This record gives sequence, structure tokens and C-alpha cells, in this order.
Amino acid sequence: MFRHRSLPAPAAVAVALALAMTPGGAASAAATASAQPVALAASARAGVDVAHDAVATASSVELDEDRFAAALANDGDPSTRWSSKYVDDSWLQLALAKPSPVYSVEIDWPNACARAFSLQTSVDGTTWKTVAERTGQTTCPRTDEIVIDSDEPVSFVRMQGAQRWSQYGYSISEMRVWNGPKPEPVPELPLVPQPVEVQRADGAFTLPADARIEASRDAKDAAKVLRDVLRPSTGYRLPITGTRDRVDSAIEIDVADGLAPAGHAAEGYVLDVDADGIRIGADTAAGALNGVQTLRQLLPAWAEGDSRADIDWTVPFVSIEDYPRFEHRGLMVDVARSFYTVDEVKRLIDSAAPLKLNRLHLHLTDDQGWRLAMDTPRRNPSGIDYRLLTKISGATAMTYNGAGDLMGTELGHTGFYTQRDYREIVKYAAANGMTVIPEIDLPGHTNAALHAIPQLNSAGSSPKPEAGSDTAPAQGTGDVGRSTFDANNDATYEFISTVLRQLAELTPGRYIHIGGDEAHTTSHADYVKMVDFANAQVAGLGKTVLGWNEYAGTALPQDDAVVQYWNGAGAPVAAAVADHGAKVIMSPANRTYYPQKQDARQTAGGTWACGGPCTLENAYNWNPATQISGVGEGDVLGVEGAFWGEFIRGVDQAQFFTFPRLLATAETGWTPQTEKNTSEFLQRVADSGPRLALQGVNFFPTATVDWAASAAPRVTVSKGLNSASHSKAKAKANVKLQWRIAAPATSSDEVTARIIWADGHSESVALKAGGTTDIAAMTLNPVYTGQTTRTVSKAGDYTAQFEVSVAGDVVSTTPITVTVPSRH
Repeated sequence: MFRHRSLPAPAAVAVALALAMTPGGAASAAATASAQPVALAASARAGVDVAHDAVATASSVELDEDRFAAALANDGDPSTRWSSKYVDDSWLQLALAKPSPVYSVEIDWPNACARAFSLQTSVDGTTWKTVAERTGQTTCPRTDEIVIDSDEPVSFVRMQGAQRWSQYGYSISEMRVWNGPKPEPVPELPLVPQPVEVQRADGAFTLPADARIEASRDAKDAAKVLRDVLRPSTGYRLPITGTRDRVDSAIEIDVADGLAPAGHAAEGYVLDVDADGIRIGADTAAGALNGVQTLRQLLPAWAEGDSRADIDWTVPFVSIEDYPRFEHRGLMVDVARSFYTVDEVKRLIDSAAPLKLNRLHLHLTDDQGWRLAMDTPRRNPSGIDYRLLTKISGATAMTYNGAGDLMGTELGHTGFYTQRDYREIVKYAAANGMTVIPEIDLPGHTNAALHAIPQLNSAGSSPKPEAGSDTAPAQGTGDVGRSTFDANNDATYEFISTVLRQLAELTPGRYIHIGGDEAHTTSHADYVKMVDFANAQVAGLGKTVLGWNEYAGTALPQDDAVVQYWNGAGAPVAAAVADHGAKVIMSPANRTYYPQKQDARQTAGGTWACGGPCTLENAYNWNPATQISGVGEGDVLGVEGAFWGEFIRGVDQAQFFTFPRLLATAETGWTPQTEKNTSEFLQRVADSGPRLALQGVNFFPTATVDWAASAAPRVTVSKGLNSASHSKAKAKANVKLQWRIAAPATSSDEVTARIIWADGHSESVALKAGGTTDIAAMTLNPVYTGQTTRTVSKAGDYTAQFEVSVAGDVVSTTPITVTVPSRH
């Protein structure tokens, strides 16, 4: 029976997880990363952040509003900030709780940075001494770490602004003052999202080659996901057995009442790893799958590879209790403006599911295209041929590739899903823990329907058919708000009812999304009439209605509606919560809209949402529970990231804009706000780089992330040898090491490798690259490959180190031991 155990706090933690090893036919190899312990106790000189207990004041506060108050710059919450008025000569100062030396100061700047500023200290708050100056800053957002190394006790520390980044004021999300060197951080486990509670101990469990996965009945699907991930990379069979098979199993996954953390039965899990093996316990299949996704990240990154790596498959000793902050953690895919095939949608699911995202929102219709086939019902008073929706508007898409900043590479992709295709997507998503939420946008964003169905074109619809045509012309531009259904046309309601009924029948999930945004051509009265009808239809079908925040003022079903906030006033959303018991999905454009530029290097992308690039840090540093006044933690159903299709084409481009910002959205939706930490998150993102690359994710090479690198071999030994050194046999064996190196965000001219054998023999390894990192082309370099061969004349163990360097700096070292067996 499964029992969750708490581990004792470790005296030390390993810097690197042990990597490597798979038997390789007649010979075997092991590559084990060195595990140098780092003591958890701080050194005698380790400093303390004395800003935490300081009193913050400022020369001014933006708009004189409390949400920008000085006290927010040292509250420990990176999602809040102090902001000044729009004046260069502005300051923020901290009155320390008691006089203290100042070793260093850290300032986290969000989008409104200082181009030039100074740090000042004071004993009395009147006379100030400038201890550091910074000018000509060219990066924003950023974190400045300034070493002062002064033993003189002071009572005040001030940031004195000299030049703002732009026309706005200064913003500081956190200011830290260390009275000594920062304590050495405990190495982060590469987990995204960060679990609620992690206890660590010394040591690691190594998965044996004959490992089995024991799974209870409701855990079988989670076990299959794990098996299917690990089989290609480990070369292990990993058979799945039942709990009654009475065999020792390296991995146990159990679903039963009472196993999840108390109060979190729906998706919570516990995961224990010790010398006896790996155990996952949950109350539900969803919780078990969440545990499996965490286990995947605890294994070496090469677990995600599509071919065998000869490394030790180790998992650090941990005890984890975990559950999500919010129920809804989603990704929206705009398949209407530019189509994604079934296989492409599956690729997107494959990259989102490991982050414990559990909702896939498909934007199926818009002005530019209609992507889901509809049957023509027997009862059809208006004589509408619903097959025309995909026959005509399944063949339309965006007809331009961008303008200005929105510079794309090709025209929109056309196509549509048959109902069988749609069911396949729903089934595949469910197998990976994701529920599909379909969206049929109305009463605006309806040009594709008007272009296909003559009966919908009437006096109140827009745009009007051209001369000689009975339908509106196709709309392939990015213009919004020009289309609308006719609220006084009976065919409109017949059409809405028929489409929503078929959609509900095809969708096992709880939600139907009716859009409701940007209906600029629709009068308010007509908008309310049509949306109220759609709301009632969805409720009558036994589903929960969901819509963009413009629909918040309509007749929402009581306690059974969801508002998805993306932009604009928050008051109507708060009113929907207060008056109708609605829940809210937070998708603020400046935090979760991925077609926005990620930094100034990116040639394509929008800037309207953030007034400049929408950075990874920006996507992370916010709190869904404080986004809208009157909408608190209990009112928020969850968060959702979105990528739209005005200029994004295909999965590779979609991933380039979405990752790594989707990791920030995933952690915002899962991890408690008090446990979020920007610097730790960036480190975990950096460590996730090789894993993402091996998963085939084409992510953006964020400049503020120091991307990690990792190497793994596949070992082949040609034949065995006699073990005696005095053997007269002249036989020799060839040791072939086929190396793969995951070093994302690098170029082939800066990555080098060499192998150094214990006997002093060393050689450079020629590397091959199948592509390059090119921000303009939206590509990330793939995994590098190389090969070394050594001829040996004696049986035994041969040890070496494989070093990978980037721009001359060693970034990855993989120790390896090759065993050449005796031939008898």
C-alpha cells in the first residue's frame, strides 16, 4: 500500500543530478555527473536582506494611487511595484530598521527602468553620500546588482533617478539591500511549475534496466504516458503491472481516496523518491498524471529524447506535496486565422501538457475562416446548408503576412476539421490531461459565416454582399469589429442554436466559449439580444458558458458562467462576479498575449499590449488575484495564455512566440503567489532549456536567461577482449561514442567539445549542427551531434570526461566510464 513519507532536511544537496547509463549489447557505459555537495548552512559572512524590514518612502507615486505605493518595492512580491510620477529627478529610499553595513544592492526593474541613476546612503536621512552610479543602461526590464562592500553602518539607502527609460516614470518591483555577501543559493530542481512543497535529501535513485511500473486501475493512463516517454530514451521495456501482481517495482503509481494532500483531491498528488524507488499517490487520475509530469522533470533532460542515451537514469531523493493554485490553466490556439492540422495541434499539446496545463481553448471561427465541419440537420426551417461553412470558409484564411511590426513570413494556412478530426483532438488532449474548450465567436468576428451562408446576410448584418453576390466578401485582413450577425433575422438564431447544439454533442468538456469580443459594428441592444440568446442556449445544453470580458454585462446564467478577461475596464467583470456569481479566467494581454515581441531583437511581433516588448519577466511578475479590483483569489477560475494568428504560421512559429513565456503562465496558474520568485524561476527556466529542446520545442532564446547545456552519449564497443594484459592475442576493440549536445540559443561557431581520457589521451570532437538560432527566421538551433572512436587492446574500465564549451567557457562536463568486457 502507498504511504507518503516526509524526508529529513538534507545536510547538503547535489549540484548536478547523476546522469547516464544503459547496457549497450556486449558492452556497457556509464556517464555520471559529479555530485559536489553544497552546504545548506550560510557562511559566517553570508548576508541578510535588511530591506525586508525597512520602511520605504518615495519622492512621488504614480497617479497618487496605493497600487503604486513605495511600500510595494520591498514587500517580497515581484508582481507589485512602486512607480513614480513622470519626472527624471525621482527617488525611492529605504529607512532600515537599524543601522547596517551595505555590501550590495539589488534592484528589479520591470518595464519602466532607469537609464541612469545613483545609489546613495545616509546616516541621518539628511546628508547623502553617493556610493555608486549607473549610466547608459540599454536593457529593460532588468535586475541591477551593485556591490558597495562598505562596513560603515548606515540607516538609509536611496535610489536617486537621473534619467527615465521613456516618457513614463520609474518602476521598481523589488529593492534588496544585503549587509554581507548573499548566501549561496540551494541549487534549484528544474521544476516548472514550482511545486507547493519540496523536501530534499542526499542521494538519488537510479532506475534499473528491468524497472517495472506498478499502477492501480485509475493510474494506468498516467503510467502509459510515463512509459511512452521513457521507452525511446532509456531503451527499457518498462512493463506496466497491476497492484496485485506481487512483484517489486521501481515506480509505483496509486490512485485511491486520501492519497492527495488534504483538501486537494481533484488534482493534488504526492511524490516520494528514496532508495526503495519512486512512488506517486493521488486521489484522481488527473492528480496521478500531474505527479508523472513532475517525475519527468526530475529525470535527466535526455528522458525527453527520441533515441537511446547511455546514461544513468537517476532521480534525486525528494518528498513532494503538490496541487494547483487555480483550477483552469490554459492555452488558446487561434486556428481560425491560420489553420493547424490535427498533427500540429497534437504537437502543441505535447509541449503544453508537461507544464501541467489542463485546458486547450480552440478559437475555431473568426472573420478569416471557419474550421469545424457542421452537419445539416433534418429540421432546417431556413434551408441553411451548413456544409458550406467549411467548403467555402474552410478555404479562406489571412490573406496578408503582416505590416509594420507584425511582419510574418507567409499567408494564412487554410483547412478545417471534420467532426472525426475534432473528436481525435479531444481524445488526444484528454489522454494528456487537457480538456478542450471550443469557441464559436459571435455576434462579431463572424465574417466567415456570413461569407459562406446566404441566409445570414440580411438588413442588419455587416459587411454587405457585393453586387451580384448573396454573401459577404471574404475577409483576410487583421481588421476587427467590421462584421456582425443581424439580431432581427430569424435565421441568425436558428444558426446559433444548431451550431451550439452540435458543438455540445461533440465536446465532452464542461465549457462552450461564445466569444463576444470586439463587436464594434453591433448596436448595444442587438449585441445583448444575441448574446443573451447564446447564453441561454449553452445553459440549456447542460454546459457552462464562457466569453470574453465584453460579454460580462449580458444575462449570464447565475453561478454558471465564466468571463475571460483580456483588456479594458475591469468593473463590468467585477459586477458579473458580484451579481451573477461568475468566475473569471485571467488573460490580460500585457501578461499572456504571446504574439507580442519578447525583446527588442525580435523583428516580428506586436508592442501594443506592453507599450514595448512583453518580456518573460513581465509574463511572470503579476498576480491574477489583484488584477481587477473586486475580483479576488476565490473568484479567479484560472489563467490562460493566447497566441493569435494574424501573422503566426505553423507550430514552429507558434512555439517561438509562446515559449518560454508559457512557462511563466503555467507557474502563475499553479504555484502559490507567495512562493513565486523571479530569479529562481529564471534559473529553473534556464535549466529547462535542454529538456525543451529535446522535446522539440522551438523556443525563443530569451536574453535574460543563462541557458544550460547538457550532453549524453550512445556507446558501442565492437567486441570483447581477453582480460589478461599478458595475452598474446592481438585483438583490439573499438569504443565508439556518439554524442548529442543540447545547447540551446548557441551557434555552431561558438560551441566546441573535447573528450579527455584518464590516461591523458584527449581529442577535440567535431560537431555537426542541422540548423542555427536565428531570431528573424524564428528558429532555434537543434541538438548538436559528434562522434569519437578509440581503439583499446585490453579489457577493463576506461574513464573520461566530455567537456562542452560555449565561447571558450566550459558549460557542461559529463564523466563517463566505458566497460570493455572480457571475451572468453
